[in-house]
Amino acid sequence: MLEFGTDGVRGRANSELSVEFALRLGQSVARTVSGSTFVVGRDTRASGSMLQAAFAAGLCSRGASVLDVGVIPSPGVAYLCSRLGLPGAVISASHNPYFDNGIKVLGPAGTKLSPDAEAAIEAGIAVDDGDADETVGTITDSRRLGEDYFGHLARIGLVGRLDGMKIVVDTGNGAASSFARRVYSGYGATVVVINDTPDGTNINLNAGSTHLDAVIEAVRKEGADLGLAFDGDADRVLAVDEKGAVVDGDFIMAILAEFLEGRGLLANRAIAVTVMSNLGLRLSLEERGIGLIQTDVGDRNVFEAMRSHGLSLGGEQSGHIILSDLAGTGDGMLTGLVLAGAIRSAGLPASLMAGAAMQRFPQVLKNVPCAGDARSVMEAAPVAEAIGRTRDSLGAQGRVLVRPSGTEPVIRVMVEARDEGRARSLADAIASAIESAS
Repeated sequence: MLEFGTDGVRGRANSELSVEFALRLGQSVARTVSGSTFVVGRDTRASGSMLQAAFAAGLCSRGASVLDVGVIPSPGVAYLCSRLGLPGAVISASHNPYFDNGIKVLGPAGTKLSPDAEAAIEAGIAVDDGDADETVGTITDSRRLGEDYFGHLARIGLVGRLDGMKIVVDTGNGAASSFARRVYSGYGATVVVINDTPDGTNINLNAGSTHLDAVIEAVRKEGADLGLAFDGDADRVLAVDEKGAVVDGDFIMAILAEFLEGRGLLANRAIAVTVMSNLGLRLSLEERGIGLIQTDVGDRNVFEAMRSHGLSLGGEQSGHIILSDLAGTGDGMLTGLVLAGAIRSAGLPASLMAGAAMQRFPQVLKNVPCAGDARSVMEAAPVAEAIGRTRDSLGAQGRVLVRPSGTEPVIRVMVEARDEGRARSLADAIASAIESAS
């Protein structure tokens, strides 16, 4: 049985994540999560409408009703949950290929459920509660609510006007495809949108935040000031400067930290990041007297750190950025707007903004396939020894992080060092040990 990972339940659509599983999951959610009506949306995958129908049927069969908001970014569902005070769910596998899909469940604040609540839902999937009673819910076509989310993005006072900026936006043939042009042009920017013709199978295909070649090429061709690339459900964004250089989540957070601090909006003068963030980010923040709270990987962990420390900014290197004064979850289009606003207000090219914000340590990341139990492989003597040797070798002049992915059957190996060649060599040695132990 599929289990909740760092971003909901995910698996191969129509096999691991079957119609039957989606139905049972919906039934368990209806029994476990308090609420008589759920907001449910999806991304552009071919399997999305099928799995949404099954999940919604499960909810209805146990008395809950559904507001079907159609194709909409995940943060759009989160916003609607928060505004309406209703729980909800998103049918999406985010940055994964089209043949995968997923279901993540949200509470009435638009945030992810607690691990205990997710465990209760998992336990309920296998429960046969007998014949249902005569109370059934209804499914209402509520796609019009997408305009409420658009209206929210159109009223971000922190952004100001973007007149004079030319922005390339890559929607990855995903859920932002029908929103992005209107959102950015509404602030006065000249907008060039690419990869906005979803066909059910091209979501994230050589496009979006996991494949930046297309937006880099378009920025250079168009002579644009900025490029923005979203993943399939648009909860994350990566940027490209006017020269075509990548501005990842660490650079974005460094820029936004300075932007917010200058306006007295950086709560407690600190931000929350995961262990994957570059050493350069920590050093640049320390130089400016800005604190850094480090968490395990996952936006849930970032959000919890922000909540417990009273922070207004946090995120991941992958581009999942949370601006808690504006949203309760990561929102790629929102983050892109604020980033564009910061660049526009500074009157500097994006490349100079990024270069002044932080200096990046060379970082090598390898995803090593692992079909078995990842933690057992990581604890194998040859792997543990390779990791130990690397840490001893780097000392304070670098970092090594080895962890199982929460969304894919791989072990992620990350090595930072002042010299990229050395980082790559050390990462290769650890990856080789993992491959031998798998």
